[in-house]
Amino acid sequence: MPTRSSALLWRLTLLLAGLSMFGPFAIDAIFPAFPALREDFGASHGAVQQTISVYLAAYALMSVLHGPLSDAIGRRPVILAGVTIFVFACIGAALSQSLFWLLVFRALQGMSAGAGLIVARAVIRDCLDGDAAQKLMAQATMIFSVAPAIAPIIGGWILGWSQWHAIFWAMALFAFLVLLACLAWMPETHPAQARTPLRLAALVRGSWAILRNPRFLQLSLAACFNFGALFLYIASAPVVVLEYLGLNEQQFGWMFVPIVAGLMVGSFLSSRLAGRASQSATARLGFGLSLFAALANLAYNLSVDAVSLPWAVIPLGFAAAGIGLAFPLLTILMLDMYPRHRGAAASIQAFTSLSINALIAGLLAPLLAPHRSLLALAAALMCIAAVALWWGYRRGVKRDPVLAPPRPMIEEAEQL
Repeated sequence: MPTRSSALLWRLTLLLAGLSMFGPFAIDAIFPAFPALREDFGASHGAVQQTISVYLAAYALMSVLHGPLSDAIGRRPVILAGVTIFVFACIGAALSQSLFWLLVFRALQGMSAGAGLIVARAVIRDCLDGDAAQKLMAQATMIFSVAPAIAPIIGGWILGWSQWHAIFWAMALFAFLVLLACLAWMPETHPAQARTPLRLAALVRGSWAILRNPRFLQLSLAACFNFGALFLYIASAPVVVLEYLGLNEQQFGWMFVPIVAGLMVGSFLSSRLAGRASQSATARLGFGLSLFAALANLAYNLSVDAVSLPWAVIPLGFAAAGIGLAFPLLTILMLDMYPRHRGAAASIQAFTSLSINALIAGLLAPLLAPHRSLLALAAALMCIAAVALWWGYRRGVKRDPVLAPPRPMIEEAEQL
């Protein structure tokens, strides 16, 4: 395992955090522009909502390739190519004159944005082991979690002095600056001797083998549903902020600042607990916080005729803290199942998460957002499912700690 100086690790943390910010920033920044998009394109709320679901669907489909590509040709080329394409996709979105072309460039954004987030996770695991990897993963999560808060706030500010097109110009500028930083500072962490050839048939077999691994699937779905409970509210933000809370386009921070504060606190605690508390204890605390928040949110929504600040957003902050605590640990556990193919494992993890998020944004959010109590109920059910999946995983590990993962699945995945 290569040694890294503290200065290099801190620089790498900032780079990886910046790369990871593309995804949430590209999702959240356009929320305040939904009314303007509906007016400009003469589209319904459901049609404009597809700017989120199309982005996530493209993100999910391409995520299957980002990790294996980085396993085959190295992390740095994949990251640089992805960021470059993202810059041009932002420019295309800014110049779009119809909803059709905006959706096309949103899909291109989604296809390229994953190169930063997915490959960044593999880079962290390339550099560090065990508790150190958990700490760096948590620190990167803590920094990039600023994006969901500042994105809608910046989007609202931009709309205060310009049109929605300027939001995409701002994304293009941010991505270009990150590209320059990557060109100057991003090292190659996956040496040539450790690379594996990229073969389509083997990729399909290996990906299917990872998906069939019950322990990987339990961890992946536990992370997906735990975050999905919060993402359901994020995808419904235009309705929650503008209609339920009666705020304007410049006030999305009332919802997103508590969420990001929770993510940062949870990620900080995850970093501090690495090596001090057991993995099981850290995860239990994270899932427990998320479940408490979901049940409190459901009780509040069922007990009042109209929601108000701050009570409507406090549970979201606690839910985010639970995610920040558990997610870095779950990611490390999943990547450690396939040490020779961490990029592929990161891709499958991202594919499952993004596929579920695309369904949430494209189907559940438009259906449930107009019904406040059903929105809260769906979030609570997702949290319960996440806790049940984590409990099933832990039972399996206690029953047979050696089985991680079953041997035939390793052999299939090794064919990547």
